[in-house]
Amino acid sequence: MSFLQQKLNVKVSQKQVLTPGLVQMVSVLALNKMELKEMINAEIVENPVLEELDESAPVLDEVQGAEDAPAETTEIPKAERDPFDEIDFGSYFQDYLDPGFRSPDGGESDDRPSFENFLSQPSTLTDHLLWQLGPLHLKPEVHEAAELIIGNLNEDGYLTASEAELLASLAEELSAHAPEAATHAASTETPAILKEKAAEEYPAAMRSALAEAQRVVRGFDPAGIAARDLRECLLIQLDQRGHEAALLSAAGAAASNSALLQKGVQEALAHSEAETIDALARTIIAEHLPHLQKRDLREMAKLTGSSQAQVQAAIDLIRSLDPKPGRRYNREEARLIEPDVAFVKRDGEYVVVMNEDDLPTLRLNQGYRRMITQGGADRDVRDYVKERYRSAIQLMRNIEQRRNTILRTCEAIVHRQQEFMESGVEALHPMMIKEVAEEIGVHPSTVSRAVANKYVHTPQGVFELRFFFSEGVNGPEGAETPLLLLKRKVKKMIEEEDRSKPLTDDAIALALRGQGINVTRRTVAKYREDMGLPSTHQRRVRS
Repeated sequence: MSFLQQKLNVKVSQKQVLTPGLVQMVSVLALNKMELKEMINAEIVENPVLEELDESAPVLDEVQGAEDAPAETTEIPKAERDPFDEIDFGSYFQDYLDPGFRSPDGGESDDRPSFENFLSQPSTLTDHLLWQLGPLHLKPEVHEAAELIIGNLNEDGYLTASEAELLASLAEELSAHAPEAATHAASTETPAILKEKAAEEYPAAMRSALAEAQRVVRGFDPAGIAARDLRECLLIQLDQRGHEAALLSAAGAAASNSALLQKGVQEALAHSEAETIDALARTIIAEHLPHLQKRDLREMAKLTGSSQAQVQAAIDLIRSLDPKPGRRYNREEARLIEPDVAFVKRDGEYVVVMNEDDLPTLRLNQGYRRMITQGGADRDVRDYVKERYRSAIQLMRNIEQRRNTILRTCEAIVHRQQEFMESGVEALHPMMIKEVAEEIGVHPSTVSRAVANKYVHTPQGVFELRFFFSEGVNGPEGAETPLLLLKRKVKKMIEEEDRSKPLTDDAIALALRGQGINVTRRTVAKYREDMGLPSTHQRRVRS
């Protein structure tokens, strides 16, 4: 019989462990200028040994030299006193220009809201819909269901939650507010009676409330909100357009009889034609959406029994609709970009200039250093100051290492992309991260972090540093055309093609081979799909 026993074993193994300093160096290297500035400011707050060097203030040596220098006997003339400075404007405004309430201490109250609370924020789709829902007088369960629907819309405005999920959430919310529902019922009904009635009536009542809430939300702006799919979204927008057209027609009919006498026939014909096109657009959306995606006019005209001109008019009407109505309010905020480096031409050569104008210049506080060297402080205090000194020195070294790595990487880019600086994107050469890493003597991951989220100002505009790294079309060795340039050529050919006879992938590959770019049909198809461009069959417009 064996028993569990405790034993001591010695095992020798090798591991790669990142020291805190190395971890900080890697993280600092991946920061762009704005992020590095925030990180430095945070470190200055946390580490008392670090301080920002003020260029206008004298350094410690200058102050010490001024103290040791003999005092001059020349008296400094006193400036004449300005009578205007003797007026206490603060007291003047407080006593004579403030007719309202004044606090006893005369100072500002700490309870006042921050100025940041008054700054405007972009309105989201949820905010816009809840704003429209607020003034409506709805039943409590319908209002609750409408909020659930609004909360389950994606960024495009489509309803993602299923009916079962919405019903389950609505039942949970209503059961949580069951005691509050007693105020809407008879005074003789107790909460227990209400719960019994809820168990019997909620299934049918909740479905009715959910359907009513969905109808209400779909009537909000923008049109097409809360649809399940693209088909429903487009049909909802056509319904709202038809309702608005009917209201305008009724208003025009009541305006004046003389106007109707002059334009009656033309308006009647235009209205009839509009109704025909609207009905045809509904039919295409509801039944022939795949043919619409293929732009097959002939087949849609045959299936709907309409002319190709009417089908084209219906397609133009469908194109005026918004397939993603929620994007109108779910806009991404503008991203601020500040280049970390600049490629500048000086004396006929391009050089790399680091953009370090706003970065704080760090230095070590000499007062803490005297605390360590001269003694007089507790041991715990000295140990703490020493640890803070080591941390500060490590940070300053990592910032300098970051600068040198970015500088050497950018110098390698400038050396390889001279033609791009002069001629633009069309003269871009393929360049791999591995090649630059071998040239400057670092690991490829170091170069990858050095160019991450950083931008450069060039004579051709502002580009991300990763933009310059692109493999060749025939692989990393022996290729002369970068992948980025190849994709631009493919996209340009497709944009300039004849829609009735679109180019096939074979034809595009043959045209590229004629330009000296050796690619196959499968390569063209892969890059076309990466750019989200449709196939030849989908691009063809049949007349």
